[in-house]
Amino acid sequence: MSQLKIYNTLAREKQVFVPKEAGKVGMYVCGMTVYDYCHVGHARMMMAFDLIYRWLMESGYEVKYVRNITDIEDKIIKRAAENGETMASLVNRFTQYMDEDIAALGILPPSFVPRATEHVPGMLSIIEILERKGLAYRSEDGDVNFAVRNFEGYGKLSGKSLDDLRAGERVDVNTGKRDPLDFVLWKAAKESEPDEAKWDSKWGRGRPGWHIECSAMSCATLGEHFDIHGGGQDLQFPHHENEIAQSEGAFGGPMVNYWVHNGFVRVDNEKMSKSLGNFFTIRDVLKKYDAEVVRFFIVRTHYRSPLNYSDAHIDDAKGALTRLYTALSDVDLGSETPAVDWNEAHAVRLREAMDDDFNTPLAVAELFDLASEVNRTKSVETARQLKALAGVLGLLQRSPQEFLQAGSGAGGLGEAEIADLIAARAAAKKARNFAEADGIRAELVAAGIILEDKPDGTTNWRRA
Repeated sequence: MSQLKIYNTLAREKQVFVPKEAGKVGMYVCGMTVYDYCHVGHARMMMAFDLIYRWLMESGYEVKYVRNITDIEDKIIKRAAENGETMASLVNRFTQYMDEDIAALGILPPSFVPRATEHVPGMLSIIEILERKGLAYRSEDGDVNFAVRNFEGYGKLSGKSLDDLRAGERVDVNTGKRDPLDFVLWKAAKESEPDEAKWDSKWGRGRPGWHIECSAMSCATLGEHFDIHGGGQDLQFPHHENEIAQSEGAFGGPMVNYWVHNGFVRVDNEKMSKSLGNFFTIRDVLKKYDAEVVRFFIVRTHYRSPLNYSDAHIDDAKGALTRLYTALSDVDLGSETPAVDWNEAHAVRLREAMDDDFNTPLAVAELFDLASEVNRTKSVETARQLKALAGVLGLLQRSPQEFLQAGSGAGGLGEAEIADLIAARAAAKKARNFAEADGIRAELVAAGIILEDKPDGTTNWRRA
């Protein structure tokens, strides 16, 4: 039986996964700063760890999966002020939108979803420990900063030396810092900021810096040392580097055993991001494409590889997913949810693929091999195995008819209209009026409806 191997960013190699506690996994993933709609880049991150979460559970682990919400941050304060609403109102609204969007993509909810504002006391406690150890200091402007050069090993995750590094993203230029590499742990309150963005502390009223939030939330939910910490590749530096410095500086031992980072989504060879203005929200994409098609588009690329976003690539994914569903459409699968036969050859190879750093492209290839067998043999057993194995990846769980006939688009034909036209075509054929029958077929094809005449005289249809 294969052993699960995970690419550990810290070690820069694949390593056999050995959990801290046998049979149990603690996994923390940096979630969203909720002030706007999530885009496809965010979907890619959450999908990557959804697949990891699913595979760990499929492998028999009891998984405690934590994905936080950042609900106190500069962008949230700014957007709430622009809207003339409270931060809580803004955060709650966009959290609901996020939950709706990712649920549509079949992304499972984590075990815990802590909010930063619920853990400010824990953040203050860590900052006090760091101050006592000489790793944090209060500057003249009232901010409390982390003294990067006092922490031995800073840069080990990103592989950068101190001389190569620059102050991280989201950190304002601060003349109170002793070193430009130092980053803020506690921001002194500004008069212009709302009261809901201010907490009392021994250093005066203020709010936490972004990096300290995750150190406190991961510690509160998983402890000072846990198995897996994940997030987008862009968080490797400075955010995750700073988390290591804070947590290991405060608690002494290692913070995380396996650091896991997913690749970027790219549009025209540039990273998709709000700052570049080349992003597509999940909500807008789902207005145009079936949610499972979008899921399949993301799943079939390895989580560490760049994901190239374009309509052409999603159209190709739609065609590929349609082939899988079409293979199931002529087989009666029954009403019971099929279970995976892990001794079957395709399942063995899929397990080997997923155990090799969650290699979904190879796993998906096994689904297509199975689909070819179903097309050739019409075997119910093989079709049930295909559906069950695909379910491990969160795919093929609808009825084939539901998927193949889903959606109509603006001005498209509805199911009742299609049924009437198919009935009219059948009547024309029965009356040997083949010209009329061909005309109806052409009308349906022009509307994006593909017909398949069966040997028993019935006609199946699907949308192109």
